[in-house]
Amino acid sequence: MKMSEVGWRGSDCIQRLVLTVFLVIGLVGLAGGGAASAGDLSPEEILRQGERMYREGILPSGKPMQAYVSGDIPMEGTSFTCISCHLRSGIGSFEANVATPPTTGLHLYLPRKRTIEGFEHVPSYHKYATYFPPRPAYTDETLGDLIRSGDDPTGRSVLKVMPRYDIDDDDMAILIAYLKTLSPELSPGISKEEIKFATVIGPGVDQVASDSMLVPLEFQVSRKNAQAKTYKNNDRLARMAFNMIGPDLGAKSFSLAKWVLKGPPETWRAQLEEYYRAEPPFALLGGIVNGDWAPIHSFCEDHRLPDLFPITDYPAISDSDWYTLYFSRGIRQEGEAAARYLHGMYDLFSGRNIVQVVRDNREGQALAIGFREAWAKTGHPAPLEVVLKDGEELTPERLRKIASTKNPAALVVWDDDKSLPALASLGDLKEDKPGIVMVSGSFLGQSFWHIPEQARKLIYLTYPYRLPQDEARFDTNIKSILVGKPMADYDQTIIRRSYITGEVLNRALVKMRDQYYRDYLLDVIGMMANAVYPLYEGMTFGPGQRYTVKGCYIVQLGPGEKPQLERRSEWVIQ
Repeated sequence: MKMSEVGWRGSDCIQRLVLTVFLVIGLVGLAGGGAASAGDLSPEEILRQGERMYREGILPSGKPMQAYVSGDIPMEGTSFTCISCHLRSGIGSFEANVATPPTTGLHLYLPRKRTIEGFEHVPSYHKYATYFPPRPAYTDETLGDLIRSGDDPTGRSVLKVMPRYDIDDDDMAILIAYLKTLSPELSPGISKEEIKFATVIGPGVDQVASDSMLVPLEFQVSRKNAQAKTYKNNDRLARMAFNMIGPDLGAKSFSLAKWVLKGPPETWRAQLEEYYRAEPPFALLGGIVNGDWAPIHSFCEDHRLPDLFPITDYPAISDSDWYTLYFSRGIRQEGEAAARYLHGMYDLFSGRNIVQVVRDNREGQALAIGFREAWAKTGHPAPLEVVLKDGEELTPERLRKIASTKNPAALVVWDDDKSLPALASLGDLKEDKPGIVMVSGSFLGQSFWHIPEQARKLIYLTYPYRLPQDEARFDTNIKSILVGKPMADYDQTIIRRSYITGEVLNRALVKMRDQYYRDYLLDVIGMMANAVYPLYEGMTFGPGQRYTVKGCYIVQLGPGEKPQLERRSEWVIQ
């Protein structure tokens, strides 16, 4: 079996030995006077500066790299960074029939052929390889020529698809040193026989919730292991698997470790570290805790460990962190959707107030923050706010008084199911009635189905899922993983979320072409086309995007004893 632009094969021990020698020679040459460009920089500083050039387009001097597109049109390199096409892992991208080759040392310093011997009939390998013309292996000199002039070692120009960069010898040596360390060896959790995964279960998590998260993941693991065993014992099926997904993934088994946490959140980090030291996984799948996901999020960032779709209403909100992929921005996203919906009808409010009534607990504050921040972006006056201390009752009299004294065009009430009698009482008002009352479907929980009919025309709900009457068609998907177990025994939202995690993982692993790098797993998911899954009306993938569900419905409860939810908006996008 040969090493190539598409795959890196052979003995793990030999691979690591060759790689170590390759990197040490490269870095010692740069830092030890072989290249005056590196000066007295340590290897660590060389890699830090090279990473910044690759990811941000910023030179070691702090100035933007100078790029030229379409041959001679000058642009700042910050607008055309290496990572935007070659991705964080450096393995390259393949999207909408536009292919970008790898920029890692392991690929650049090997010759490239148009086909890979023995893989001519494996679609995911063959199609990818044929997009790139043959070339000899790069050297430091020819790689520098490519970056500066746009000509590869054969003299062929790549300027139609790649900018050229004005980089001096000093900075070029630093960038090349970094490229040699991109995705240098397969990530932890990968062996010839197995891919190791783990999931996190926090203290006090309800057993039904925990089971609902685990069942789809364990089904995926058991199904994959059964397939691997079948391929091993059946030559015909093994050939089919070889042609469909390649030889490596078909033969590998999966394992799923359960990292069960105990005690308060401030103790979780030490427990996670102990689990990781004992058996590092390739990625975390799902996971569920009561409360904020921040401790696990931080752990994953520090260990560069992907975590796919934890079950949480309180994700860590960040525009720069990379390693945790969430379904959405959590319950605060409902507050954002409410603000956008009310913004659309603001001209009808005739200058009357928007009033937020906020329960002073985790759920209420998350919703209020989302609403407040989204509303501020509209340029409208800030909403008036009434804060309910945790444990303070919101009585019908209190809510009516708020409505009569503050005269709101829209009354936004972020409270739980105990507020239902107060909300219902607004339907009886003849005077001082708000034009619209907005509540959170998630915060009210299943109690919103019991909103009295006289209040239903007044009360609007945020609803972050596909409507129940439309979701029923996905029941078959969920039943297929329960193997005869009653669906009623599980949390229908959690089990669907976890089902999606397994489906996305399977799609990603096939597209990875045996390139088992953690960063590349997230790169590949970012390149996925949108697909129809249970639960959500839309999931949107994209490079670097960490929240895939960006919408929410605004609904009302229909009439009758068995009402349906009726849409009052399209899928409101954040």
